[in-house]
Amino acid sequence: MAAQRQATIVAEVNSRGAITVAELVDRFGVSDMTIRRDLDALDSSGLLHKVHGGATSVGLRSAHEPGFDAKLTQESGAKQAIAAEAAHRVQPDSAIGIGAGTTTYALARQLLRVENLTVVTNSARIADVFHGNARSDRTVVLIGGIRTPSDALVGPIATAALGSLHLDLLFLGAHGVDAEHGLSTPNLMEAETNRSFIAASREVVVVADHTKWGTVGLSTFATWADLDVIITDDGLSTPARKAMRDTGCELVIAS
Repeated sequence: MAAQRQATIVAEVNSRGAITVAELVDRFGVSDMTIRRDLDALDSSGLLHKVHGGATSVGLRSAHEPGFDAKLTQESGAKQAIAAEAAHRVQPDSAIGIGAGTTTYALARQLLRVENLTVVTNSARIADVFHGNARSDRTVVLIGGIRTPSDALVGPIATAALGSLHLDLLFLGAHGVDAEHGLSTPNLMEAETNRSFIAASREVVVVADHTKWGTVGLSTFATWADLDVIITDDGLSTPARKAMRDTGCELVIAS
């Protein structure tokens, strides 16, 4: 219950920008002290800023990058729905790229039964999903590099490796999704690595839950012209859906 409550708190703060302790006490029917402990834990994880009387979003800080474990439980239901929808697009005998992230991590688990699959990833966690369920008709290529707080391997080594590859399909997550600024990340090297992933891929699919909408990180790594499909969840607002469709990118709502 605490994990579910905290995930809801983070989603609410990201949506509104700020919230008070009194509002959270009233919403969840728990004590003031319980909410303050929740905010302490979420602040320590980097998911929000605890302030006097409440909390504010970290989304306004374009260079902030929460860790993988801190993001793993956030919007977990939406991520599972998105991953299931995305998995339908993967055919046997494909060479696919999977960028680092918690939604792409959920996708990796959905792909364990796909036959004759070659997977290129810059996430040790995603590679471990496949190695933990090894099969002779699967090849997993883990690209090396410098590890980021979100457990992506990035930098010149990763970029150089991707330059010689040709992928049928790429799945990427994003720190931020915005109608004007496209896809963005707080990490400059991760942005460069993602650009190399995109350049190596025939089709690019973005997997991002609705809380990413309207967030802008330090560096844009893809404009809408670079993308083919974006898969999100049914929590996306009507104005955001219209804005996404106006980009010309195919919008898929997972449910």
